[in-house]
Amino acid sequence: MATVFSPVSPSRTTCGSLLQELQKIWDEIGEADNERDKMLQQLEEECLDIYRRKVEMTRKYKADLCQSLDYAENEISGLASSLGDSVLFTGFVVLFVKCKGTLKQQISAVIPVLEDLRLKKQGRMKDFFETQLQIAGICTEIAGTGHSIKPTDPKVNEQDLTLKRLEELKARLKELQNEKSLRLQKVISNISTIHDLSVVMSIDFFETVNDVHPSLIDSANGQSKSISNDTLARLTGVIHSLKQDKQQRLQKLQVLGRMLIELWNLMDTPIEEQGKWDRITTLSSCSVNEVSRQGSLALEVIEQTEVEVVRLNALKAGKLKELVFKRQNELEEIYRGCHMDVDSDAARQILIGLIESGFLQNLSFVNLNYAFTGNVDLSDLLSSMDDQIRKAKEQALSRKEILDKASLLKTLEEYAVLRQEREEEKRRSREQKRQQEQFVAEQEARYGSRPTVKKPLGQSASANTMAGTPIGRRLATPCLHAISSGKERRESKVLNVTPINYVALPKNDSASRG
Repeated sequence: MATVFSPVSPSRTTCGSLLQELQKIWDEIGEADNERDKMLQQLEEECLDIYRRKVEMTRKYKADLCQSLDYAENEISGLASSLGDSVLFTGFVVLFVKCKGTLKQQISAVIPVLEDLRLKKQGRMKDFFETQLQIAGICTEIAGTGHSIKPTDPKVNEQDLTLKRLEELKARLKELQNEKSLRLQKVISNISTIHDLSVVMSIDFFETVNDVHPSLIDSANGQSKSISNDTLARLTGVIHSLKQDKQQRLQKLQVLGRMLIELWNLMDTPIEEQGKWDRITTLSSCSVNEVSRQGSLALEVIEQTEVEVVRLNALKAGKLKELVFKRQNELEEIYRGCHMDVDSDAARQILIGLIESGFLQNLSFVNLNYAFTGNVDLSDLLSSMDDQIRKAKEQALSRKEILDKASLLKTLEEYAVLRQEREEEKRRSREQKRQQEQFVAEQEARYGSRPTVKKPLGQSASANTMAGTPIGRRLATPCLHAISSGKERRESKVLNVTPINYVALPKNDSASRG
């Protein structure tokens, strides 16, 4: 017999109405009661299955919520630990303890905290990445490895994202940035030094710096100037090399400048001509650091100066020969004045050999990179000759007294010879007079005496002497005149050799009467 269902509650009205409709249909069909019970049992089992599945689904959902809550709690704990935010984690625990509601309520309380920590982690990761990327970039520039840093190269340790670690990285970055700044300043300073040296010596600055590193010349393509250890070392080496070259060039020009001044003084070169080389002679008193004028140490300037020195040296040979021979003549005159023997020819041959040797060595001095080690210097030769002249003059002064005595003795000897000649001449004159008188007497004896010429009144016996030559001496006059002329020639010869310190002696009466 069919079971009659009691009226159902409004919440089950739909299910009851369906059962009533089903019962009515069965009545119309004439379905047996056992079949009806079987169908109702089957229908009940199907409903139980639906409820069971629903319960299982709900249980699984609950488990998922619990798992999500656990995951959220663990993630919050991990994030708080990696971020080092212990205060935030403590606040979360307190909030979680206070909130003991349903699972959804607990999850609703956890999710904001988790999202906040995730955002913090993301921001912290970005800070770490950027800091480490900059550190890696600067380290690469300092190391000079030559490869660029990729955006994914820095590896961030997600287990340690604390502010302490970030501050350490930022401090390290600050140190590297300071070092980079110092290196960049040093690179710029070195480049400026190379530029100054290149300007002074007229060297290609761009080629020199480009050989060190191309980025030092042109950084317009975005590539910063190289600050690597290798670049700094090469810049330092280039500067050292250029400074040595500058020192050597300055020394060359200083030597050449001194040679120019010496040659000018030797040859009395006009001031106008010397002024053309002021840029060279002014370097003689300059230190290396004081030379900064453009092109003052160029190779072209050195070559031009060498050519000028060679030209002046060529002129110097002739000038020095003239000066040396002039001093030699002066020296020989002094020696002759001292009555000292001098081998003039041998001395001149030696001087010519010294001049030619010194001139050639001076040329090699210029051409052999200023490595002059010769033993002959023409200026020293002139100085030596000046010393010899000075010593010769001193020697002449020391010998003056002896020479004066010798001159006096010679004068006395010449006077004695002259006096003897005069006595001999007087004797010959008397002898000739005697012979003439004897001849006149013989003639008078043979032919008779001549008539005496009557003298006019008032004329003394000495009138013949006053008016002319006495008669008795007319025949002797030509002979006496010849003797007198010879005597005068001898006296003039003696007077020509009479020294300055000649002392006149008184004559004898007989000599004065003769």
